[in-house]
Amino acid sequence: MQASSTPLQRDTRAWQLQVWVSFGIAVFLCATGLAWLPGERLEVAFMFMGYVFCLSAAFVLAKFVRDSQQARRSAGDTPLWKLVVWGGFAVAMGLTGWGLWGMAVSATYKAFLGVSWLYLITTAFTLAKMLRDRHEADLAEAGRAKAGQE
Repeated sequence: MQASSTPLQRDTRAWQLQVWVSFGIAVFLCATGLAWLPGERLEVAFMFMGYVFCLSAAFVLAKFVRDSQQARRSAGDTPLWKLVVWGGFAVAMGLTGWGLWGMAVSATYKAFLGVSWLYLITTAFTLAKMLRDRHEADLAEAGRAKAGQE
């Protein structure tokens, strides 16, 4: 078997740093907003859980979408799993948005929490893509090295 001559596309270190820094900033901003959130402890706990739920649902959705693209030639996931993943993401975003909307805090505070929340979700998708791209490039490189040894 001959090794492919197509060059592997890898993200630059600068891009990887930018993705990690952006994700870190988003987590910091969300944590800061939630740490000083006025109101009842139960409301603060609800918002914290909502943010964590949204974050984990974003990573699961990113993986599911990527896996679904690769599985078009095979069986892929079941329709029920698709419903669970997309439904979980929708529920996480909907409940967190509803909780944020209904909180008795100033509009400025709501805007800060809302923007930092959406920033967190977008950076989570970007981070998930970058990590998956790196993993796939590592696998391709390992396959090429193995093919070169044969």
